[in-house]
Amino acid sequence: MRRPATGGIGRFRTDAQLARLAGVAPLDASSGQQQRHRLNRHGNRQLNTALHKLAVVQGRWDPRARAYLERRQAEGKTRLEALRCLKRLLARVVFRLLRQTPTRHRERDVKVRSGKVRVAALA
Repeated sequence: MRRPATGGIGRFRTDAQLARLAGVAPLDASSGQQQRHRLNRHGNRQLNTALHKLAVVQGRWDPRARAYLERRQAEGKTRLEALRCLKRLLARVVFRLLRQTPTRHRERDVKVRSGKVRVAALA
C-alpha cells in the first residue's frame, strides 16, 4: 500500500500530529464571546479528502457515526462543524489502526489499467 506523503506512521508520535498533517485538526476561530473552531485549510489535501469521504460515508451508513453527528448537532454545532469533529475522530482511529499494523511486509505487483503498481502485502 502506498503511503501518500506521510512518510510512514512512525514519524508521528501522536494522533494530533497526523490530524494536523491531514488538515483536520481544529483551529481556534473565536471572536469576542463566540467560541468556535474551524477546519485547517492547510495540510495534505489527499489525506484530508480520504478522511472526508470516510466521514461522509460513515455519517450516512454507520449508526454510531450518525449518532455522533446528531449528538454534536444537538450541542449546537452546524452540520459542517459536526463533520469536522467526526473527521478528527476518524483521524484518531486511523492513527491507532496504522500503529497496530505490523511494519514488516513484502511487496507484490498488482495489475491496474495504467500499468503495474507496487502494493505492500502483509507478511
